[in-house]
Amino acid sequence: MIVKWYGHSSFLLTSEDGLKVLIDPYGKFLGYRMPSLQADIVAVTHDHRDHNHVQVVEGGYVLVNEPRRYELEHAVIYGISTFHDNVGGRKRGENTVFVFEIDGLRLCHLGDLGHLPTAEQLEQIGRIDVLFVPVGGTRTLDGAYGAETVRLIKPQIAIPMHYRTEALGFAGKVLFHRVEPFIQESGLPVHRVHELKFTAENASDYLGIVLMEY
Repeated sequence: MIVKWYGHSSFLLTSEDGLKVLIDPYGKFLGYRMPSLQADIVAVTHDHRDHNHVQVVEGGYVLVNEPRRYELEHAVIYGISTFHDNVGGRKRGENTVFVFEIDGLRLCHLGDLGHLPTAEQLEQIGRIDVLFVPVGGTRTLDGAYGAETVRLIKPQIAIPMHYRTEALGFAGKVLFHRVEPFIQESGLPVHRVHELKFTAENASDYLGIVLMEY
């Protein structure tokens, strides 16, 4: 499995068989630039323009954007209904958490989760090897709640997303907090990588937090 971060909440997963899964593509967003990509599957966690810009994908693909089970060639994907805020979606609507079963691994992308997962949602999420967790606050979990979510889900690897980086312009730096509070609250070891390459057998080499370069 290869994981590449394209900034914000967008990741490209490439399986051992060459299956490509693009998650939450965006257009031009606050300083980030999303390139045109090819993908077999595109997952969209919610219908906001910084997560649903599927126009960047060249060629045909399967769109995954609902809270249900998808059984596809070389992948099983589970969508779990959650909210973009902590008031039952009344402020920012619904959000779909996706669990991807690929290469004998279980990867979970929380999208723009705005609340701690419930006991029922935790049961639906189940055992997770890699967790993509928003930590920038304001519109999603912040560092403290992101760290608590990691403690609840207990992944081998936690990859923070949706936080302030140097690539963001002024508006992005106002909207999002930095990643450091999440790291401090988690108290986990940190690994810094450009791309994450791993298998089910050696995922434990990256136990803790993996910070990905944009």
